[in-house]
Amino acid sequence: MLTPPEIARSLLAAGESKARLPFGKMLLLAILAGAYIALAGVGATAAAVTVESGSLAKLLSACVFPAGLSMVILAGSELFTGNCLMVMALLERRITPAQLLRNWLTVYLGNAVGGAAVAALAVYSHTASLFGGGLARSMVSIAESKAALGFGDAFLRGVLCNFLVCLAVWMAAASKRAEGKVIALFFPILLFVLCGYEHCIANLYYLPAGAFAAAEYGMETTLTLAGCLENLAAVTLGNLVGGAALGVGYRFAYLKE
Repeated sequence: MLTPPEIARSLLAAGESKARLPFGKMLLLAILAGAYIALAGVGATAAAVTVESGSLAKLLSACVFPAGLSMVILAGSELFTGNCLMVMALLERRITPAQLLRNWLTVYLGNAVGGAAVAALAVYSHTASLFGGGLARSMVSIAESKAALGFGDAFLRGVLCNFLVCLAVWMAAASKRAEGKVIALFFPILLFVLCGYEHCIANLYYLPAGAFAAAEYGMETTLTLAGCLENLAAVTLGNLVGGAALGVGYRFAYLKE
């Protein structure tokens, strides 16, 4: 197991490596990461559909969703929210602002493609018809609730979410074994889902899935494009702040002389 200073140096090197990925490879790995998070979203929703107790349904979803980050880390891919820790490499002058923005923009785009692709496949394969159409109804309800959040609430929930996601990445980096990484990341991810915090890449699955399900199954919905875009803007900004804050804090604690 790595010590916290060793984790910091490991993530610093990872940030440099991520910044230097060729565009095609970076985009492909980002699409895969978006798909992994989306698949975890499908499973997390399905786990809770028939559970009447709201708190138990939330807990079951929260226990399934860490599968997404497990696949991202163990299979190797590029996730925008975890890459917010690249601010450590920026502050240490190992990468340039242009390299950081190139990575963030490319990875966000790839994550969006992967998330939307899984949303379409889940709906149009009629996976959403599971539980007598209950999964489709849940997809629409989740998307509506996210799009209805006020900008401030979505932003702050985004801050809290990515603080926990980046903490999960940090803790997973402490272990050199697959099982250790999964165990380490499990609880921070469980907490963010259980508490109802907002993850922009997950929402790049949840919002299209709700829209596709409403269209495919002829459901009336309050979901609007403006509401979806406002949610994504607020949550993305919040995720950047939360993830960067953790990176800046740990850089100060373990890398700054």
